[in-house]
Amino acid sequence: MPSDVDKVFKALADPGRRLLLDRLHAENGQTLGQLCQRMNMTRQAVTKHLKQLEEANLVATIWRGREKLHYLNPVPIHQIAERWIDKFERGRLRVIADLKRKLEGESDA
Repeated sequence: MPSDVDKVFKALADPGRRLLLDRLHAENGQTLGQLCQRMNMTRQAVTKHLKQLEEANLVATIWRGREKLHYLNPVPIHQIAERWIDKFERGRLRVIADLKRKLEGESDA
């Protein structure tokens, strides 16, 4: 059974799904019809991609009357950034800070 993080990475691996997330980021709360107008894919393909994004918790839906609105949920992406990206950046920042201190020490001499 894939973990939640695996589902997010799998969902983000597809350029069409990333484009859907970009569209929702630009204009949140769109219907399937609105998303289909802006995508170069069939309604069935958009539906399939949205299903995977929902399973990965990257898209949340809310019914407003007869309309199903799709909203971007940035929390899983933020969690990945904290877990996988930030920890690698800390090392780089430490190296840069150490180099800066060393260079400042040499200029004082």
